[in-house]
Amino acid sequence: MARKSTSGPACDPEVLILSSLAAGPKHGYAIMTDIQKFADVDLGPGTLYSAITRLVENNWVEPLHESGRQRPYRITPQGFDRLQTQLERMRQLANVGLRRLRLI
Repeated sequence: MARKSTSGPACDPEVLILSSLAAGPKHGYAIMTDIQKFADVDLGPGTLYSAITRLVENNWVEPLHESGRQRPYRITPQGFDRLQTQLERMRQLANVGLRRLRLI
């Protein structure tokens, strides 16, 4: 059985949440299931909502009006810029590592 990765830059909850919301607004459970699908990372509710709180405080994510019991969130323009910066840094790091391993 393959073990899921639970550490490293690709498992940063904030990057994962911003990546999920880049596809459109979602509520917490939808964010968790999206992340599980595209990154094979299981975020627990505590980790998810702690990260969402930090993202809201930094104005990278904003809550929308509640839809029943669920509160959807969306990425802000500042969040989009933050995600783009973080992903570019990850790409640069990956390229250095791959070159040093002589894989590219």
